[in-house]
Amino acid sequence: SNSTFFLFYQHDSDVYILTKVSDILHSIFSSYKANVLPWFEQLLPQIVNLICPHRPWPDRQWGLCIFDDVIEHCSPSSFKYAEYFLRPMLQSVCDNSPEVRQAAAYGIGVMAQFGGDNYRPFCTEALPLLVQVIQSAEAKTKENVNATENCISAVGKIMKFKPDCINVEEVLPHWLSWLPLHEDKEEAVHTFNYLCDLIESNNPIVLGPNNTNLPKIFGIIADGEISEAIKKGDPCTKRLANVVRQVQTSGGLWTECISQLNAEQKAAIQELLNSP
Repeated sequence: SNSTFFLFYQHDSDVYILTKVSDILHSIFSSYKANVLPWFEQLLPQIVNLICPHRPWPDRQWGLCIFDDVIEHCSPSSFKYAEYFLRPMLQSVCDNSPEVRQAAAYGIGVMAQFGGDNYRPFCTEALPLLVQVIQSAEAKTKENVNATENCISAVGKIMKFKPDCINVEEVLPHWLSWLPLHEDKEEAVHTFNYLCDLIESNNPIVLGPNNTNLPKIFGIIADGEISEAIKKGDPCTKRLANVVRQVQTSGGLWTECISQLNAEQKAAIQELLNSP
């Protein structure tokens, strides 16, 4: 309605209002999907204005979050607005503000997952930017960790949903070394589900020659359980428990995997096995 539009215009530097507008748009997009785009077009000039480089970071963060929703809920139609948000989104992956980086990285992830073929070249282009953030010296500090984890998750989503855009075999060993995610529980589930896909399909890079990589995978699963990134009763948890149970039936390999875990990790694996 015009009243929202008016609010937007009056206070477009007011972070509280921006948060609310972003929340409302999120609800509208997740309910009505692409049907809402003709209405959204009236707001487009304001939202494009929010993501200009000279704007303060909260404006850019919320502007990107709105475009994230457009990609996630209105694809493939979302691509007709790509000229407005793609460049700023790619440039924002390496922004100085962790909040902006997080919104941009999340956008790349949904682009890979929901975006359709038009977005393929941009997933390719985003990969080195995401890796740059993940490998930066400060990546794991408290203020940066959420943005970094969204970057790791986005790399996983590109491999899972747009594997022909990148060299998966080259990226996969790096991606495994960045796991598990501890802070962003929602993105952690995405990464564990993809890890399960890879293990269940006997991916040679993940398992290693003669399953030599499995102890490392057990460590990732155990650490995920410890940081509560793995939720009880989640379908993903069942998949992980099945992976562990399968190894349990193969004597020597099981001993090998368990012997490389510390006491806390062993307890976590046991807890996973006891889960219904």
